Amino acid sequence: MRKAATYHTNYRLPSLTGRGWGWVSWVCCILLLLVACRREPELHLFPTEETKWFKLPVIDLNLEVVWNYETAAGMNYDWKSEWYYGWDDEDRRLFGELGYTEPTEFCLRRYYTSNVPKGPHTSVRAHTVTSNPFVAQYNWGFWDLLAWNNIHTIDGVQSLIFNEEATLDSVTAYTNQTMHPSRYNAPRYSHSFYEPEQLFAAYEQGIEINKSLDGFKYDYERMIYVKELTMTLEPVTYIYLTQVILHNNRGRIAGIDGSANLSGLSRSVTLNTGYTGSDPITVHFGARMKRDCRKQDELVDIIGGRLVTFGICNSNGFRTVSRQSVVDNSRHYMDVSMVFNNGNDSTFVFDVTEQVRQRFKGGVITVELDVDTIPIPSRRGGSGFDAVVKDFEEETYEIEM
Repeated sequence: MRKAATYHTNYRLPSLTGRGWGWVSWVCCILLLLVACRREPELHLFPTEETKWFKLPVIDLNLEVVWNYETAAGMNYDWKSEWYYGWDDEDRRLFGELGYTEPTEFCLRRYYTSNVPKGPHTSVRAHTVTSNPFVAQYNWGFWDLLAWNNIHTIDGVQSLIFNEEATLDSVTAYTNQTMHPSRYNAPRYSHSFYEPEQLFAAYEQGIEINKSLDGFKYDYERMIYVKELTMTLEPVTYIYLTQVILHNNRGRIAGIDGSANLSGLSRSVTLNTGYTGSDPITVHFGARMKRDCRKQDELVDIIGGRLVTFGICNSNGFRTVSRQSVVDNSRHYMDVSMVFNNGNDSTFVFDVTEQVRQRFKGGVITVELDVDTIPIPSRRGGSGFDAVVKDFEEETYEIEM
């Protein structure tokens, strides 16, 4: 007599590497385990108490893997050759690590679609995975699985918000507005938005658990049937490294207020697809000024920062293959408030649209500024300075004092 069936899923998340692929891949092996005695002449399945088993991943994710651009000359993008600001212990203390960091906890959502593959989601089973092991029970039929990393921050405050209530068929991540004003290319919002924390997601649909055990293999050591599924964990947030290189400064620009903004970026991303929303916003991020940095044979002062963002609107940056396929209707302006040695301040605004479009999944954004061409402001209050960014030798500026 056949007894009731109980079956388990055994999730293994091994190393995330880019070696051999040219892009980042997180192979997430999901082992669907069916507890059994034998299969000849028929399979007898016995109910067991539900347990938990989940192996946390070891992740090797670096910027060279994500920023796998190809230059016009057919060479790989070498971001280190154009990044002069560096990243020291004080930058790490203030802003965190320069590149992506390894997640240690994960959110998992399981959706049962009965006998309809990729059907609509009518219910969800939510799990937070923080330790080994993790095993879950499954009904016969089809399942969809969504996973993303849990968030940990330096100050314990999280900016990311996850919307799972609007529809069970997808999860959307977004951030809210800061207290800082948004001056450029943000028609709907008067203030800039918090940058999101680093976020990765994986989604698989139509996973079949069938009674004939198609696609299963028998594990003799554990005396169970195993089905292996490969999922890919992809970044859905992107890192930009910004630097304003000050030539011939000689102490005239004495410092900054510690922040900057970049406009025309998406407010949200859908975790299931990796596609960003259509709502452009300005993202607020931290910045710092360093003196006497070496740029080839010259000592320069540099204002640098690190920005995490959802990327360009209406796109999946990680799956975009070339600049020619980028559809971006927004302009991208970077603004930095600088303080001069007479105590007066000015807001510098740079059009970096082409750089952002060229580096559609993150990269280095550079502005070069000859301080000899800038009049020192005679009053306080954030007098506007709009810079039309070209090559250093050809830069022209419009100054409003």
